[in-house]
Amino acid sequence: MPLTKAQTTKIAMSFPGAYESTSYGYPSFKIEKKFFTRLRSEDNSLVLVVGSIDEREMLLESDPELFHITPHYQNYPSVLARLHKLDAKTLRGMLERRWRQIASKKLLKQAAGT
Repeated sequence: MPLTKAQTTKIAMSFPGAYESTSYGYPSFKIEKKFFTRLRSEDNSLVLVVGSIDEREMLLESDPELFHITPHYQNYPSVLARLHKLDAKTLRGMLERRWRQIASKKLLKQAAGT
């Protein structure tokens, strides 16, 4: 089932330490001042930072209807996901991976309940 912007926002904000902010003048979500994700009204997509450009290329090849990039993202390990093709499980999994990459050890411990 495709996600709405409201559902996407709710999922992003469900991660410990998430807050709404801006990135280069655009509304975004951050974790401890680090870029987490952002909705793109230009093409109704979500910016997702992935592990490498190779991983991004694999995603683009595996599901070109869901994942795409613009020339701006060509040199960055980021992929754009079309909201009308994105499901909650995929989004949550990709954001969880990003969250684990950027959350501080303190935040990771707090989230684990230790």
